[in-house]
Amino acid sequence: MSGLKLENVRKSYGAVEVIRGVDLEIAPKEFVVFVGPSGCGKSTLLRMIAGLEEISAGDLLIGEKRMNDVDASKRGIAMVFQTYALYPHMTVAQNMGFALKYAGVKKKEIERQVNEAARILELDQLLHRRPKDLSGGQRQRVAIGRAIVRHPDVFLFDEPLSNLDAELRVQMRIEIARLHRELQSTIIYVTHDQVEAMTLADKIVVMRNGIIEQAGTPLTLYDDPDNIFVAGFIGSPKMNFLPAEIRGGRLVLHEHEDRQIPLPKLHTPPPEGTRLMAGVRPEHFTADGAAALDLKIEIIENLGGETYAYARQGKSDVLTIATGGARHLRPGDRLEARFSPDSVLLFDLEGARLR
Repeated sequence: MSGLKLENVRKSYGAVEVIRGVDLEIAPKEFVVFVGPSGCGKSTLLRMIAGLEEISAGDLLIGEKRMNDVDASKRGIAMVFQTYALYPHMTVAQNMGFALKYAGVKKKEIERQVNEAARILELDQLLHRRPKDLSGGQRQRVAIGRAIVRHPDVFLFDEPLSNLDAELRVQMRIEIARLHRELQSTIIYVTHDQVEAMTLADKIVVMRNGIIEQAGTPLTLYDDPDNIFVAGFIGSPKMNFLPAEIRGGRLVLHEHEDRQIPLPKLHTPPPEGTRLMAGVRPEHFTADGAAALDLKIEIIENLGGETYAYARQGKSDVLTIATGGARHLRPGDRLEARFSPDSVLLFDLEGARLR
C-alpha cells in the first residue's frame, strides 16, 4: 500500500479560497479520518485527492509520484460515497465486478476477486440478490466490495454511514475497522461525527474553514488539544468552558466568584489579571476532586450505564456533569461538582491553548 502527501494544497472557486494551504502526510496502511463541521472543506479535500476536483495550488503525491494532473481513474484510488450508487438491475456480484469487467479482466478472475471480497464482507450468501432486496447496511457493504476488488493503493470514504440508522452505523463502524485490519490498507475517511473519528482512526485530522486545526491520534487530540475549537469538538459530551481570570496566582471562575482554585501546571504561568477560558470535561468531575462548584440541576439524562446532569449556578452557563451513574439525582437538586485542578485546560481569549 502507498502513503500519501499533501504539500500546501489549495482550492479556490474564483476569488473564494475554500482549502487554504493544507500540509499532511499519511503513512502506508494508516487509517486517517478528516473530521470537522459542515463547510470546513473535508469533503472537498477528499475529492481533490480522488481527482474529482482540480487542485488550484500545491502538490498531491501518492507514493513518490505527483498526481495533480493524473486522471482520477489512474491514481490507484477507490472511493466509497455517501450514496451507494448501485446499479438496480444488476446482482450484488455484477455490481461488485462491474469495474473489472469494464477494464477487460477475464470472467474467471472477476469471479475469484468478487468471491474474495464477498468473503471479507460476509456477502457470500447475497451475491445473487439485487440491491432492492438488501438492507441499507448490506448495500453499503456491496459499495465497499466494489472498491475492494480494484485493489487500490488508497481507499477513500466520504461519509459512508450517514444514511444508516444508529444501530447500523455502529455495526458498520465495526465492519470497516475489521476490514482495515484484514486488508492492511491505507484509508482516508470523511465524517462530521467525532465518535466515528475517535473509534476508527489511527490519526484524526480536525478541519475548520479550509485549514487543519490539529492532526494526531484520537487520544492526543482528546488529552492535549492545541486550541479551544479542537477541545470542544473532540469528546462527547463536549467540554465545558468557563470564563476565568488569574488573581493572586490562582484561577478565579467569573461565574463562580466564591471559588478560587490552584492553577494547573503550566510551563509559563499567565501574568496577574489575565482573562482566559477554563475547560473541564464532563467525565473529569469526580467525587474526590480538590475543587468544587455548587450547582443546581436542571435536567437529568439517564443513559443506563452513565448519568449526565445539566446544571448551573444562578444565570451561569449550563455545565454537563458525568455523575458516574448516580440514579438518585433529580432536577432541582443541589450538586457539588468536584474536579481536580490538574484536569483543567486553559485557553487564551483567542482560543489558543496555554501550556
